Amino acid sequence: MTDFPRISTVGLSGIIVSFADEMSEPANRAALAFRAAVNDEGWPEVSETMMSLVSVFLSVDLVTTPPETIEDRVLALLGRQDWQAAPLPPGRTLWHVPTVYGTDLAPQLEEAAEVAGLDPDVAIRQLSSARVRVLTLGFAPGQPYLGELPEVWNIPRQQGLTKSVPSGALVAAIRQLIIFTAPTPTGWRHVGQTAFRNFRPDAPHPFALAPGDELTFPAIERSAYDRLTAMDTTGDGGADKEAIA
Repeated sequence: MTDFPRISTVGLSGIIVSFADEMSEPANRAALAFRAAVNDEGWPEVSETMMSLVSVFLSVDLVTTPPETIEDRVLALLGRQDWQAAPLPPGRTLWHVPTVYGTDLAPQLEEAAEVAGLDPDVAIRQLSSARVRVLTLGFAPGQPYLGELPEVWNIPRQQGLTKSVPSGALVAAIRQLIIFTAPTPTGWRHVGQTAFRNFRPDAPHPFALAPGDELTFPAIERSAYDRLTAMDTTGDGGADKEAIA
């Protein structure tokens, strides 16, 4: 018998629905699909929804709304289908983000490849051909956690910290990738560099990516990256995008 999905209150600020206690593709799929379903319901008591890797938070004023009112609705919605097998929600986007691997721009590619037990050229081929999903946004404004990579990329974080990686850095650990939205210390290994900026504070929609979007990171040469950074005014960093059917 499973303990999931699990419904818990978060103080008086809302409830959280968890589909697992650790990251998995089915649990993330469930969170994405369930959040979309809650938004479609349009419950007036729910002012906002947010998600982590495997959970959905419903912002509800539990002072004015009894928890049981929302919990009953959530239970009824959960009972409609197997959320871990649910189709992903519509309206998602596939991005192809040009990326430089290695060089002085991404100096930990070879180290990450060694930890994964791969030749650096093989590592680049795998990373540049992988198609990953935005699992959630967090830690810094709009920062996307992307996955999952093949099992060989289940590499640990570093024991120490890299003092700072730049905006657009592509870093790897635990079968996931992150594109950093600002210069930040990290224990993840810096394997690629993009000119993509997900956090665009002056734009009508500050985050270009949303949970459920998908990305690839095709390899480009350093000279092409330099041209992109010199010419790009959008923050897309030369990325192409298309609607996912």
